[in-house]
Amino acid sequence: MTTSRENGSTGGGTAAAPRTLAEELRGRPDDALADLLRARPDLLSPVPGDLTQLATRAATRASVVRALDRLDRFALQVAEALAVAPDPCPYGTLAALMNGDRPDDPRVAAELPRAVATLRETALVWGGEDRLRLVRTARELLAPSTLPSRGGTSSPTGLGPAVAEVTAGMSPGRLQEIIAAAGLPATHDPVTAVAALTALFEDRERMAALLSGAPAESLAVLGKLQWGPPYGTVTATPAPHLRWLLDRGLLLTVTPGSVVLPREAALHLRAGRAHRTTEPVAPGLAPVTEHSPQVVDAAAAGQAFTALTTVEELLADWETAGPLVLRAGGLSVRDLKRAATRLDTTETAAAFWAELAYAAGLLASDGDVDERYAPTPAYDDWLPLPAELRWQRLVTAWLAMTRTPGLTGEKDAKGRTLSALGPDLDRSPAPEVRRRVLTLLAELPAGASVAEETLLARLRWERPPRPAAPDAPEDTRSRLARWALAEAELLGVTNRGALSAPGRALLDTPGKAPGLLAPLLPEPLDHVLLQADLTAVAPGPLRRPLAQTLAVLADVESKGGATVYRFTPDSVRRALDAGRTAADLHAFLTAHSRTPVPQPLAYLVDDVARRHGRLRVGAASSYLRCDDEAVLGEILADRRSAPLRLRRLAGTVLAAQVAPDALLEGLRAMGYAPAAESAEGDVVVSRADAHRTPPRTAPAPVPDGPPVPDATLLGAAVRAVRAGDLAATAERKPVAAPAPADGGLPRTTSADTLATVQAAVLTGAAVWIGYVNAEGAASQRVIAPIRVEGGFVTAYDHTADEVRTYPLHRITGVAELADS
Repeated sequence: MTTSRENGSTGGGTAAAPRTLAEELRGRPDDALADLLRARPDLLSPVPGDLTQLATRAATRASVVRALDRLDRFALQVAEALAVAPDPCPYGTLAALMNGDRPDDPRVAAELPRAVATLRETALVWGGEDRLRLVRTARELLAPSTLPSRGGTSSPTGLGPAVAEVTAGMSPGRLQEIIAAAGLPATHDPVTAVAALTALFEDRERMAALLSGAPAESLAVLGKLQWGPPYGTVTATPAPHLRWLLDRGLLLTVTPGSVVLPREAALHLRAGRAHRTTEPVAPGLAPVTEHSPQVVDAAAAGQAFTALTTVEELLADWETAGPLVLRAGGLSVRDLKRAATRLDTTETAAAFWAELAYAAGLLASDGDVDERYAPTPAYDDWLPLPAELRWQRLVTAWLAMTRTPGLTGEKDAKGRTLSALGPDLDRSPAPEVRRRVLTLLAELPAGASVAEETLLARLRWERPPRPAAPDAPEDTRSRLARWALAEAELLGVTNRGALSAPGRALLDTPGKAPGLLAPLLPEPLDHVLLQADLTAVAPGPLRRPLAQTLAVLADVESKGGATVYRFTPDSVRRALDAGRTAADLHAFLTAHSRTPVPQPLAYLVDDVARRHGRLRVGAASSYLRCDDEAVLGEILADRRSAPLRLRRLAGTVLAAQVAPDALLEGLRAMGYAPAAESAEGDVVVSRADAHRTPPRTAPAPVPDGPPVPDATLLGAAVRAVRAGDLAATAERKPVAAPAPADGGLPRTTSADTLATVQAAVLTGAAVWIGYVNAEGAASQRVIAPIRVEGGFVTAYDHTADEVRTYPLHRITGVAELADS
């Protein structure tokens, strides 16, 4: 009796079992087809012409591999079990493969229908529950039929090929020897011999009796092979315990010296289980470590502010002297190390900050002949924004970017080193993995965290990695997850492994995240604490004008909760070179210090200012002038000035044979503090101009396959496929002219075509036409003609789901549809 569960039917009565995947798809409702296209969007590119094309495309190797990659571990285990099961496979047989001879696991019983429904929804499985069929391509992928001697591998379950496959081509005499040694009666042909041996291996009682007489060494060999790999090697003269197995077909020869444990025998040894361990339920996120949500949010906010200042510091450094772009693209190792030193961080973290700024559209290459990295005009728009909005811009770019800075320094397939900002750092799954990591953390209570390995175990269950060699590195998704966790900490999205309140809002209501972050950010300060040891302590983040000026006047000595700046002669001279006077510097220090200006610092400023500009450098090649002739005499007498090739032109003027900038550097190396002057004799402010790239857009993420279609596109695609299927499968009345031998387009004379179309206009009937477009592409369509005039027929095209006009001379023939 055929049940209503066959073919997905839920109504009363019976339905014939589908013979092909296309037939099953034809019986699915529109919403089920939409679910299929949503789960496998690659099937929509381009939209299939009919359901047969859809089924064919769903069975292609590339599409099946992509669909298998998106299954969770239990659904994949069910597919693997179906791959080694009889085809077709009843539901009960599948359940037995998942449970084996042991009592049914209630978790397997509860989750198996869901897994089968998932496989059916994604068109990897079709047929009624008494005839489940895994698509052939999936079967070939999950249970390769080729033997290792021919370049194949065993199933992911560790099961080898069936008896029938291994014995194909074996001599009838050898088969009779095997079944005789196994205690089976002789047969008249190889087919029945193979069937008898298979039945023996599948019979629990008879197999137990056969193995009860096996030597202990033989059982040990079977124990090593039963969970795979099922292949082994033997010598030309096997040991007695191996000969015992070979004689009874428990090991079958595949090539000289190579043997395999047949699938049916392995299943008996496994007590009927396809897998050593089934995993019907996702591993839980436990144990959980509790933290105070307030502490997590406060610490995360502090790190968020640090992230902003780090990006600002990096781009401020590169706006005057950005690093060169490598010929192959990206940042050189030397420039990355320099950036890491400047930011007081690791090279991996420096690569992350550079990539983040690049993904956010704040950094790009300028495109000049000597191409350099520099901030974009968008950086100037980003800087004045409130801190919480600047943070939102960064984390939004981070969530969406496919750039993976964690790969920096590794080798690609050709042995080339991957560089930060280079062209080969995109990994399409990165955004999905980042968002999934945060989503899992959001499932925990506020302030709670779990161990990293616990999180990775959950991710591996949701998307099992493909089998890899034992010495292969960790799978890509696990590496992406580790990097996502580390980057989330750097950005202040998480802290102590727990998701912060602003980070939680990013997933559901991104617009609320800045509002949650703003009250938690530290208030920028407008003062520092000057120390007598020529240092200044900033007890918190400084306001931007104060921080920018202090960065010129002093060098950062240490960072942390409080930043320590140190004043040196070089740093003070740097401020004077930038156009400040000694009076300006004294006023600045007095206005922004909560402590009195220490006397050593005041003396340092005055001393450097007194010597600053006494020497003037101009272009001669260059010249040097000073009102104090004794100073110029001292320079001429100094051996270190020899490379400058100086000569006295007058009492207060020396000429040099080097460029002005080289003369400036040489004198500074000798301990002097010269200043450059213009042709008019004015001091030249040597502050470098900020460099910007032309307007640049942020790099677009590299998609991981076709995007998931929206409801509008899905509805239109389903209608188009249905209409195309109607055109391909509708029953037609016989045409006047004989149909083409190849079953192609209908063929009628021009007069018959015109007469039939005109009659259809009068009756409102639909007709089947063959049509060749201007490019010569032929197609068949079902149309409902509306009017015929001027050599054209205007009709509603069921295939395209729209009204179209067709030239009559391009219609190869027409046929009426049979009455339904």
